[in-house]
Amino acid sequence: MPAGIEVPAGTADTTRRERAMEGNPPKPSLCPSADPEMGEAKVFGVALRTPDGALRLGYLTEAQPATPDILAASGAAKPAEVMRIAAPCMHSGCVHFSGATCRLAARITAMLDPVVSDLPRCAIRPTCRWFQQEGRAACLRCPQVIRELGEADDKYHAAVAAPGLP
Repeated sequence: MPAGIEVPAGTADTTRRERAMEGNPPKPSLCPSADPEMGEAKVFGVALRTPDGALRLGYLTEAQPATPDILAASGAAKPAEVMRIAAPCMHSGCVHFSGATCRLAARITAMLDPVVSDLPRCAIRPTCRWFQQEGRAACLRCPQVIRELGEADDKYHAAVAAPGLP
């Protein structure tokens, strides 16, 4: 480094990280409402009943691979009824994808009310498709989204329904 030039704090670390990432493709965006059978699926939350009877997502500190043993922990319920699972976004292979955006994330943020006021601690946020697209608004609604939730009002079902399906 030439004399008289100051390097801002943290710059050397950032440069090292950037060099370490060179040649490594970025991690794919993760769909936070994936099927357990999807490749590279990870469980990042578990549905819990609140004192008032609502189902809300309890976030795991660290996402866990959706192994048969972990999925079996759902007992008599289907894993998607009690766990939130993330997997790489399928883009045009998904009924919710519009070609550029996830319509599910857009509908959830437009149609559902927030259920928390602070961002939940989430193990997948850095790569979450919903967060990348909708930001904080998606995170404030995320805890109420359970992939297979039978007991919900019409507003919820309209927000999460696949296009063209009831």
